[in-house]
Amino acid sequence: MLMRLLGRYLRPYWLLLAAVIVFQLAQSIASLYLPSLNADIIDDGVAKGDTDTILSIGGVMLGITLVQIACAIAAVYFGARAAMAFGRDVRRAVFRRVADFSEQEVSRFGAPSLITRSTNDVQQVQMLVLMSCTVLVSAPILAIGGVVMALREDVVLSWIMVVAVPVLLTVVGLIISRMVPLFQAMQRRIDGVNRVLREQLTGIRVVRAFVREAVETERFHDANAALTDTALRAGRLFALVFPIVMLVLNVSSIAVLWFGAFRIESGSMQIGALTAFLSYLVQILMAVMMATMISFLLPRAAVSAGRIGEVLTTEPSVVEPIEGVTELTEPGTLEFRDVTFAYPGAADPVLQDVSFIAKPGEVTAIIGATGAGKTTIVNLAARLFDATSGRVLVGGVDVRDLDPEVLNRQFALVPQRPYLFAGTVASTLRYGDPDATDDELWAALEVAQGRDFVAAMPAGLEAPIAQGGTNVSGGQRQRLSIARALVRRPPIYLFDDSFSALDTATDARLRAALAREVSDATMLVVAQRVATIIGADQILVVEDGRVTARGTHEELLATSSTYAEIVESQLSATEVPA
Repeated sequence: MLMRLLGRYLRPYWLLLAAVIVFQLAQSIASLYLPSLNADIIDDGVAKGDTDTILSIGGVMLGITLVQIACAIAAVYFGARAAMAFGRDVRRAVFRRVADFSEQEVSRFGAPSLITRSTNDVQQVQMLVLMSCTVLVSAPILAIGGVVMALREDVVLSWIMVVAVPVLLTVVGLIISRMVPLFQAMQRRIDGVNRVLREQLTGIRVVRAFVREAVETERFHDANAALTDTALRAGRLFALVFPIVMLVLNVSSIAVLWFGAFRIESGSMQIGALTAFLSYLVQILMAVMMATMISFLLPRAAVSAGRIGEVLTTEPSVVEPIEGVTELTEPGTLEFRDVTFAYPGAADPVLQDVSFIAKPGEVTAIIGATGAGKTTIVNLAARLFDATSGRVLVGGVDVRDLDPEVLNRQFALVPQRPYLFAGTVASTLRYGDPDATDDELWAALEVAQGRDFVAAMPAGLEAPIAQGGTNVSGGQRQRLSIARALVRRPPIYLFDDSFSALDTATDARLRAALAREVSDATMLVVAQRVATIIGADQILVVEDGRVTARGTHEELLATSSTYAEIVESQLSATEVPA
């Protein structure tokens, strides 16, 4: 998966990669040439007392060094450009795929894991690309070139390289083999920390209400300790690398000096050649060490690439049609025909054989016990899921055949738990229609019974809204969510228990305003409170995933014992119509 990911997302930047290779090659050749020139200075200049030779060769070395620095800077620049562009493209691809996921895929991966995969995992692979461009490209050039140049200086001492390099590679390989499972565990531990932290931040009010701070602190401590323990074990193994590299390097240097001294004494080797050979040996071992650094990034990047690949290769269960229908035969109509829905792996379906028609200008309400399947009906209507069997039709067309943009324009969804994005009141409402005017925003707030509290804010429409709407009350958050839907002006409104945080008086005023302002639209209202749906044109009673009764309020009082029990439990005798 790592190679496929690199091949796919680095291909557009082959020119940058080619530039990296050219500049790394140039700077590596310069690095390899310098020890040879240094040997010439020692043998032809210092040993003979020839100052002109020292100055001329020294000038050449200075020029080559400047070229080496320029090439190194250029290689790092182009490598960083390629790595950053690669990371951007992968994050964008992950985001787009997650945006296409239905609730089913999001639940399967989990939000904390998806966050980790699109941030930390992408960063691990991006770091591998960056280090490969800046280090790995030059490492084999230095290693191979160093061997050639060292043999050019003296063949007899080459046995030291034959011993040192395999020893270094063997030890490093053993360490890496032990670190791979630790890196896999580390990414899972990061998921765990993200999950616990996200739950605690989201549910901070519940934690404080039940005085569970100590328990949640212990939960975070356990998750953090597990990550710390894994990271420490990987760090201890990694810490062995540098002492081992330095040990091999120093022992090899001693061996070169020891045996080189005998060769100089016998006249088989000059001092400058010994100095150059030692420099080349250091370059070879440093190249191996640089490759070792990449080898430590490689297993973790491979694990991260596999996790990214899982997201990118997961096909959404809600599949867009190749050539979607763009013309509606019955605009504004929502119909369920024998719809059954079951979650994957569930023993029983959530909905069974649900059928109804919601028409323009009518209010269709759904009521039932918690867990009866009411929200699932709303999710199927908006095509957040696809029905296991049966058909959901919008405007007379199966939602699976509708063009996604056409389908999305048919709905405005007010979810059970409204979520507001960070920004202002105006930006929140314009999420429904970016082109809405201020007058249209105020009109939507008027219908949603939110004009008064927004007008009371010092900045009015420009008043700030915190992430999730945490700086406004639950009722205000619900009314802003309803106003956002009204700004959209769709033919079908889906209200999923969207009035639960409102008092009965505000609820009544809101319903009356909706009846006046959007009387021509189709409304599907899920509610727990009978007072909210008492005037609906059609009420569906849902029990255990089945529609057990339907009709108006008066009809259901006479025909449905379940509905009558709900009404009796909520309304006083004087409130129940005769």
